[in-house]
Amino acid sequence: MKSIFSYLSSIKLTLFLLGYSVLLVFFGTLDQVHYGIYFTQQKYFEHVFTVWEYPAQWLYGDRLDWLHVPMPGGYLIGPLLVLNLACAHFRYFRPSLRKIGIPFIHGGIVLLLLGQLWTQIKQVEYFMWLAEGQSNNYVEAFHHDEFVIIDRSDPQKQAIVSWPAPLLNQRNAVLADERLPFSAEVLWFARNAAIFPRPPHAADSFPTMPFDKGIGAERDLVALPQTLTYADGERNTTSAIVRLRGEDGPIGTWLVSNIFRQSMPMRESFPVQAFTHEGRSYEIALRFKRHYLPATLELLDFQHDRYPGTEIPFNFSSSVRIHEPGTGKRDTLIYMNHPLRYDGLTFYQASFANNDTMSMFQVVLNPARWIPYIACVITTLGLILQFVISLVVHARRPKDIAS
Repeated sequence: MKSIFSYLSSIKLTLFLLGYSVLLVFFGTLDQVHYGIYFTQQKYFEHVFTVWEYPAQWLYGDRLDWLHVPMPGGYLIGPLLVLNLACAHFRYFRPSLRKIGIPFIHGGIVLLLLGQLWTQIKQVEYFMWLAEGQSNNYVEAFHHDEFVIIDRSDPQKQAIVSWPAPLLNQRNAVLADERLPFSAEVLWFARNAAIFPRPPHAADSFPTMPFDKGIGAERDLVALPQTLTYADGERNTTSAIVRLRGEDGPIGTWLVSNIFRQSMPMRESFPVQAFTHEGRSYEIALRFKRHYLPATLELLDFQHDRYPGTEIPFNFSSSVRIHEPGTGKRDTLIYMNHPLRYDGLTFYQASFANNDTMSMFQVVLNPARWIPYIACVITTLGLILQFVISLVVHARRPKDIAS
């Protein structure tokens, strides 16, 4: 037991972990060129172990595709660094007034590492598109989808039943809920798909699609699985073919996809896929996962300011009105480096479209956003204390007088 504690508190383990951290960043940077930031972060920093594979795009990629380098991931290196620091602190540190800054320094570093872990686990990124004069009460996730069936029978209140999209990828998946008088049987699922109208001159070259309701049947669409994309700025077209079945038998089969959006700048808008069953009105969709807000945001005006006489932008800003039920409304301005913080979310000005009439906000949910600031304050306080105490001790030492 003593030898284990000695190893966990050793400088050798510290150097080993820091060395692998450098390798992790190095290989992650190499893969980022081909797979984008989001996938690379997941692969290298959000796993206990990971494997670097020789890229096929590199020289002799067809011959060196067997070259795989296993290494510890971020979820192993981070906790081990915290453990190593804690063990070393209790092994070597001896409390004294001269070393009062050391616990603050170590505590700040540990808090910074734990805060990063909490951020990776809990942080979710959303977005919101608004046209001038448009209002909305939800944001949509960048990397997560959901399959929903919405009961629209009551015009004043919608009953939404949702399932995370990965549930549709299970073998022989059947989704049911006590709030619905039918179940959903997943016939086909693709994390990325190509959806297009069946070409009249080559109709026999494509498989027969089993859907008989909704957009897919009305427009005679074809859905084919595609290779996943990891490029920044691109989104996988998550799609499924779902058959609804009630007590009396099948109700119909629909093609659902996150590409079937009702409002999207510079892209086609699609009608709602609605149907009726037992006298009630429903909507079926596979969409970006939504997070509903306790208020409604309205875009009053978007400004795209440029330097005089040029097309070079120097500012983007959105004038937004927040409508809060029961408490009235208030106006605010969102611009670069000046986000809106509301209900635990941070709204950043991110993009625009349609001749400067639509604004896109990047929305981040990060419950640990204050931890890095607190950790840096604690570490800085420890460094200042240790520096001041060392300076005072050094100043009080008797100076040797040259003979």
